[in-house]
Amino acid sequence: MSEVTLNGAGVSGAEATSRAGVLRRLRTTDIVFHGLTRGAAIVVLLLLSGVIISLIHGSIPALGAFGLGFLVTEVWNPVTEQFGALAPIYGTLVTSFIAMAIALPVGIMVAFFLTELCPQVLRRPIGIAIELLAGIPSIIYGIWGLFVFAPFLQRYVQPALIDTFADVPVLNALFAGPPYGIGMLTAGLILAIMVLPFITSISRDVFDAVPPVLKEAAYGVGCTTWEVFGSVILPFTRVGVIGGFMLALGRALGETMAVTFVIGNAHKVSSSIFAPGTTISASIANEFTEAVGELYTSSLVALGLILFVITFIVLAIARYMLLRLEQRVG
Repeated sequence: MSEVTLNGAGVSGAEATSRAGVLRRLRTTDIVFHGLTRGAAIVVLLLLSGVIISLIHGSIPALGAFGLGFLVTEVWNPVTEQFGALAPIYGTLVTSFIAMAIALPVGIMVAFFLTELCPQVLRRPIGIAIELLAGIPSIIYGIWGLFVFAPFLQRYVQPALIDTFADVPVLNALFAGPPYGIGMLTAGLILAIMVLPFITSISRDVFDAVPPVLKEAAYGVGCTTWEVFGSVILPFTRVGVIGGFMLALGRALGETMAVTFVIGNAHKVSSSIFAPGTTISASIANEFTEAVGELYTSSLVALGLILFVITFIVLAIARYMLLRLEQRVG
């Protein structure tokens, strides 16, 4: 039987053929896997492009009829076919801002408590309870908000805020008006509860990834717990924390059912956060099945396009912030 020399050792022809066949199979598998992964990436891009094209195509009648004035007009009257996106845009931004202003600090503090201060016996039950909040359907949040949370705010919280800030400039306009219970403040608080698990879970995971030697060194030189948190843990995990914040913000911007129940669904802009309002997603959910006529339907599609653009801008800002942080660290 013929032999070939491989790395100084004699190998039979059959063994060499077998090894060559294995290498060919591995190469073929690698080529197929590479093609599948590239194909998956291309499919995602095609789907995204299809969504963008569909939104733009569906928005053309409304944008052609109203132009850029569609973005700054408050009127929304299906009878006269006068539509403007200012009120939904305003409600979307305000409710998301309220939600993130509450959920971000609370979520980070809860994550720090779970990783550094919580007794071991309570760490797992509290963590599971917080994560279960993410599994509750949004319509349940909406029902609870409408029948339990909104009456509580109307009876106890909103009257107290109105009386407290009645003589304070600017704040008296922010907390003005009758205590409806439902409104942008209620929607923002519901959103804060809904996005809290995302911020907490991601922050807890990145806090756990901080090398213990860094914290021990800080404690060793006399740092307090607060100083360790602000000077060691947060700087080390800022990229992950920002990622969690953006994920939660994306959820808040696009939430539909829970907001629809408690925001009041009024197409108007008010300086008071107690006043009823609407969001882009709530407007689409409420009116799309009732939209009659090309212009009405196109206006709702245009709202979807605006929400897509807002989300894209938020993600772009997040990427820019992360890039700046990486450059500063590097």
